[in-house]
Amino acid sequence: MPRATSDRFSRRHPSSIKSAAAGSSKNHDNGEGSSSGVRNPIFNTERFGQHILKNPQIAQTIVDKANLRPTDKVLEVGPGTGNLTVRILEKAKHVTAVEMDPRMAAEVTKRVQGKPEQRKLDIIIGDFVKADLPYFDVCISNTPYQISSPLVFRLLSHRPICRVAILMFQREFALRLVAQPSTELWSRLSANVQLYSKVDLLMHVGKNNFRPAPLVESSVVRMAPLDPSPPVKFEEFDGLGRIVFSRRNKTVHATFMAKGVMEMLEKNWRTWCSLQNKVIDDNVKIKARVEEVLNSTGYSEQRAAKMTIDDLLKLLSAFHDEGIHFA
Repeated sequence: MPRATSDRFSRRHPSSIKSAAAGSSKNHDNGEGSSSGVRNPIFNTERFGQHILKNPQIAQTIVDKANLRPTDKVLEVGPGTGNLTVRILEKAKHVTAVEMDPRMAAEVTKRVQGKPEQRKLDIIIGDFVKADLPYFDVCISNTPYQISSPLVFRLLSHRPICRVAILMFQREFALRLVAQPSTELWSRLSANVQLYSKVDLLMHVGKNNFRPAPLVESSVVRMAPLDPSPPVKFEEFDGLGRIVFSRRNKTVHATFMAKGVMEMLEKNWRTWCSLQNKVIDDNVKIKARVEEVLNSTGYSEQRAAKMTIDDLLKLLSAFHDEGIHFA
């Protein structure tokens, strides 16, 4: 599995529909905010890509979908002001919340201060991508959208494997996670995530359920990592996907003939030969070997947009049989 990085799925999350000076604020379900025309500065969270979920019914539904057990230890990413946190604490044994913004962390702390729940909550202030994570059974996240992809792959690569993750994402990203072959949104991301987990779309969440309101809609997914994880090296599977999905509607043969692909595969092949103590035959033509694999497997004229995960795994295995690797 890949190491989580700070690479972003998209640009910084779109700014609020309403400017700081426009209109009056609406109160949160926990009474936060101001009814005056002056915007509470604690909700100026765009620089962290964070939008606070304010609808109590949706917050409760998200927690209920996790089917928490009294013995569960929960990781929450991006708790904001704690609207999900307080509900998780009612059902779980312990919660570790990772929050980038110290102001938000202070708000969450205030909500449990002096209560029994205070002993069940730890807060890590910092970047989730870089944080040292404790053991957890379940992850729940109203995800800061610019860390969507790093969050998904860090959860999938975390050991021990968690039981389930309930995650809110920008709708387009969520739909790509659950997309199927031969659909418009089927992509390298879809294949990578579905190889290592079962992903289901739970519900859509309108932008007016957040403060500040984003320009895009959101959706909630359930991601259950497969345990045991498939014995497939992520870097290899992703490397193949990087090639074939680069032009998903072109034939697989055409994607392999793209500039730079053969040079990369030949370099990888020579490295593999060295590691296996095999004599490197300078007469070997990588292009001919690649075309032989594509023709023998029947995928030469196939298109990535229609290839299933099983198709990709069969093709990867055929390349490995010829000593051709992608990482």
